[in-house]
Amino acid sequence: MKSHAIELPPNGKNTSQNSFKRLFLTVTLIFFTSIPLYLIRKSQSPLPSQEIDISSLSKNREVRKKCDIFKGKWVPHPEGPYYTNETCPLIIDQHNCMKFGRPDTEFMRWRWKPDECELPYFDAVQFLELVRGKSMAFLGDSVGKNQMHSLFCLLSSVASPEDVSSKYSSDTTYFTHWFYADYNFTLASLWSPFLVTSKDADLNGYSSDSYMSLYLDEADKGWTGEIEGYDYVIISAGHWFFRPLYLHQKGQLVGCHKCSVKNITSLSVYHGYRMAFRTTFRTLLSLKSYKGVTFLRTFSPAHFENADWDKGGNCLRTRPFTNQERKSDDYIWEFYLTQVEEVRAAKDEGRKRGLQFVLLNTTEIMWLRPDGHPSQFGHSRRRNETVNDCVHWCLPGPIDIWNEFLLYMMKMGVLKGRERK
Repeated sequence: MKSHAIELPPNGKNTSQNSFKRLFLTVTLIFFTSIPLYLIRKSQSPLPSQEIDISSLSKNREVRKKCDIFKGKWVPHPEGPYYTNETCPLIIDQHNCMKFGRPDTEFMRWRWKPDECELPYFDAVQFLELVRGKSMAFLGDSVGKNQMHSLFCLLSSVASPEDVSSKYSSDTTYFTHWFYADYNFTLASLWSPFLVTSKDADLNGYSSDSYMSLYLDEADKGWTGEIEGYDYVIISAGHWFFRPLYLHQKGQLVGCHKCSVKNITSLSVYHGYRMAFRTTFRTLLSLKSYKGVTFLRTFSPAHFENADWDKGGNCLRTRPFTNQERKSDDYIWEFYLTQVEEVRAAKDEGRKRGLQFVLLNTTEIMWLRPDGHPSQFGHSRRRNETVNDCVHWCLPGPIDIWNEFLLYMMKMGVLKGRERK
C-alpha cells in the first residue's frame, strides 16, 4: 500500500531587523527575554535546568479560579499540528493514519478553545524541564498508551528517548520503559486494561469476546510492584469492561456481566468498572512510599457508526460534531460519572496523606471528535491487516490536546505548591 505523508506550513512569522538607538535596543532585549517560556511554541534544543516560568498563571488568581479549561469548543486551527508522521518516527502503525492512506487532513486542523481563557500551546522544553529527574507512567489500557505515543511526538522536536524496557521487565510488549538521558526522565507504559487482577476463564481459549474473571478487590500485581517509584501516574481504562466477565470479591464469585448463566447474579458493566477504580485508588493510597501525583483521564468514547465494532462498523467523518449532532449514548456518561465519583473520594482521602488526585476531564471534549479515529486507516499491532478502529486516535490528531491539558495541570500543581509555602 502506498504510504502517505503530509506537509504542513511551519508555524511562526518572518521578522526584519532594523537599526535602533542603543537605549531602545536595550529595552527591547529586556522585553523579549522576559517573555514567559510557555509562549514559545517550538524549541530546538535542550536547555540547562532552569526555573519553570509560570508567572502568567499567577498574575490573576481570580482568572485561574474562574477558568475551566475543559469547558469550551473546538475551533479551526489552520496552522495544523505540532508534528507529522514524517517528523515523528515513534508513531506506530495502529495510529499512523496518513501512512495508510487517509485522504483528508482537516481533522488535524482543529484546536480546543476554553470559553474563559487561552490554553497555552504545548512547550516541549518546558515539559521536559518540569519532569527533569522524575518519572511518569501511563497505567491502564491501549488508549493510555496512545496518549503516551502522542507525548513522544510532542517531545520529538527537542529530545528522543532510548528504549530501556528490557532493564525493567521481560515482557517488553505490554510493559515499556523509555529514558530521556538529557533530562534524566523515565516514561513508562504499564499495561493493565482492567487495573485489577484478571484471568482467562473461557474453556475455548482467549478471543475478542471470550469470558474473563476479574478479582475486583485485588489490584493487578503487574503494576503494584513498581508504581511506588513514579512521580506522575496517568490512569485510564474503559472498553475492556464490555467483555463477558465473571466478577469476584473476597475470593467469591459475586456475579457476572454478559454471561447469562443460571444461578449467577447478573451485574451491570458499571459495577465492575466502579470497583476497579475504587480498588486502584485505595491501593495507591495504601502504598507508604507512593508520593506521586495521580491523574485520571476520563473515559474516551468510541464512534462506531452503521454497525457494531465486530460487524463492520466504521468512523469516516471528517469534521467534529456540530451542536445538533452531539447527543451521545447514555453509557458514556455513566462511565464518566462513575470515574468522577471515585476520583472525588480518592481526592478527599489523599488530602490526609498529602497526595494529589487530578481529573483530566476529556470525555465530552473527545465525544465531539468522531473524525479523529483511524477507522480503516490504521493497522493492527498483532495482524498485518487493516481494521476499523474507532477506539484509538490518529497521530497527529485530537488526542494531542490531552497532553496540552496534562502540561497545564502539572504547571498548576507547581503553582499551588508554591502558594502553600
